[in-house]
Amino acid sequence: MDTILIVNAGSSSLKFEVFSVANSLVRLVKGQMEGIGTTPHLTIKSSDGEQLANENYPLETVPDMLAAMRLVGEWLRQRPQGQLIAVGHRVVHGGPNHARPARITNDLLRELERYTPLAPLHQPSNLAPIRVLLERQPHLAQIACFDTAFHRSHDPMTDHYAIPARYFDEGVRRYGFHGLSYEYVAGKLAEIAPGVGSGRVIVAHLGSGASMCALHQGLSIESTLGFTALDGLPMGTRCGQIDPGVLLYLLQQHGMTAPQLQDMLYKESGLKGLSGISNDVRALLANDDAGSRLALDHFVHRIGLNAGMLAAALGGLDAFVFTAGVGENSAVMRARISKKLGWLGASLDPARNEAGDLLVSNEDSKVAVYVVPTDEELMIARHTLALIAA
Repeated sequence: MDTILIVNAGSSSLKFEVFSVANSLVRLVKGQMEGIGTTPHLTIKSSDGEQLANENYPLETVPDMLAAMRLVGEWLRQRPQGQLIAVGHRVVHGGPNHARPARITNDLLRELERYTPLAPLHQPSNLAPIRVLLERQPHLAQIACFDTAFHRSHDPMTDHYAIPARYFDEGVRRYGFHGLSYEYVAGKLAEIAPGVGSGRVIVAHLGSGASMCALHQGLSIESTLGFTALDGLPMGTRCGQIDPGVLLYLLQQHGMTAPQLQDMLYKESGLKGLSGISNDVRALLANDDAGSRLALDHFVHRIGLNAGMLAAALGGLDAFVFTAGVGENSAVMRARISKKLGWLGASLDPARNEAGDLLVSNEDSKVAVYVVPTDEELMIARHTLALIAA
């Protein structure tokens, strides 16, 4: 039985899945190493939900991504799922040259390393497993699937910043991210509601990383994320949209260095910075202190503002879709956000929303509101299989 391994390496987690490719893609194993470098914890389940691993590790055993890869690799080798023929990777930043997945070579790896400053939380972790496998199994097919690729359907005008045009040519442009998630949701929406899926849709990918995307006929025409994964909505620890003058002020008046500024914007801002407590929406909902209320109110407010911007880009709105951790699992946040969309014609059905139904808007809603669970790993598996088959 031929299999493919899907790797989604983050800043402190390593998600992996194994798919059989005999006749169609069949998920065999799904696992995650969380808390890398802090409180390592490995969970692995089979396709039928059987718990195959659920173990905590001491920090010294899994201090970094390489150690996590070794441990996961050992587990997979001891319990072979079949003949591994390819590995598919999520790579956050593909730069301006990649509108589709690509087979990884040493030259491509060097190119992708150049985009590390544009995604410092993600790109190094994404590339670490690729580098190791290139060294140890150079003949094993590896496929890079880019989070930026789905947004290459934008009109080039929308991806320009209003700075001297020469910088666009060297790659200073709006890229957009979470593309694998949006691509999956667009495809799923076309299956469950073809008429809606071909219309004007806003998808809100709301998790620790958060963004929104305007889809028209299933294609991305605008996104809240830009040059880096800092733009748009406030996120768990990232600031979201900010006046560049604030950055100049911090550099000039507070004497901050570029590394200090980067650390603050990526790791100490967003919901964590506003609340002073946590980057986790669940923890903030459980607290009724002023900081938690401020963080959640700001989050909802910015989602409402950006929904208006994307609706303007679409020239109207037919549907709004919630996805990712917060969007899929928090009925409270869906209700609060949907209230902000009332002026666009969205009206939630409380019972459907509480149950987490696929369609959560009521019969009178002029805008259909959906909850569509995303599946980035399946999207990567599809791209990987298609590329090696070709």
